[in-house]
Amino acid sequence: MKGVILAGGLGTRLHPLTRITNKHLLPVYDRPMIFYPIQTLMNAGITDIMVVTGGNNAGDFLRLLGNGEDFGLKHINYTYQEGEGGIADALRLAEYFAEGQKVCVVLGDNIIENNILAACTKFEKQQHGAHLLLKEVPDPERFGVPVMNGRRIVRIEEKPPEPKSRFAVIGIYMYDSTVFERIRQLKPSGRGELEITDLNNQYIEEGNLTYSILDGWWTDAGTFDSLRRATNLVVETGANKMPSPGTPKR
Repeated sequence: MKGVILAGGLGTRLHPLTRITNKHLLPVYDRPMIFYPIQTLMNAGITDIMVVTGGNNAGDFLRLLGNGEDFGLKHINYTYQEGEGGIADALRLAEYFAEGQKVCVVLGDNIIENNILAACTKFEKQQHGAHLLLKEVPDPERFGVPVMNGRRIVRIEEKPPEPKSRFAVIGIYMYDSTVFERIRQLKPSGRGELEITDLNNQYIEEGNLTYSILDGWWTDAGTFDSLRRATNLVVETGANKMPSPGTPKR
């Protein structure tokens, strides 16, 4: 399985900080935010990774991450998203990188306490479809929310004002090789983007979507409050003790 980190977008909820840099390069305690999703993939045994970025600071990722040698990787791949087409549109750019394999997609502002190895192992055994990670949260209305029938997800509602469960679909998704053809079939939403929730609902309608409940804490870091929460959680739980890459070579 290959790994794709989505690290584009304008990060407008973090203005004025993101007027001068990409959101995913902001610090979460003692390292840039982008280090955490890289480590999430590596902890799951995924070492073939592409970073999808965009905006005016895309070159800073190359200066920061280089070829991945400081993480113990042989190589990091990069691609560039023009404009603001949504999460599914950004994922579309990884089609040639995926080479027909399954992909594990991580949003670049998602930080977790533990790892996703068990979920990845479960999905590797799944012949077709998609696999999502869920987490019970106090504010599900901020996220995609699964509507459950027993233990089965029957649909996902995007940022519902009255959530039908306390779970959020966190920004870690696993897809089979049909995902790119499915993205081509999506229609832009009212905000002009290709929505990841619409993609996930396609899999649900076909009965090919499974899920796991994430163990340990999870947070995004896309607002000032969640960025502060991410830093506090990393400091308090020792999640910052994950292996840290060395100083990049000049």
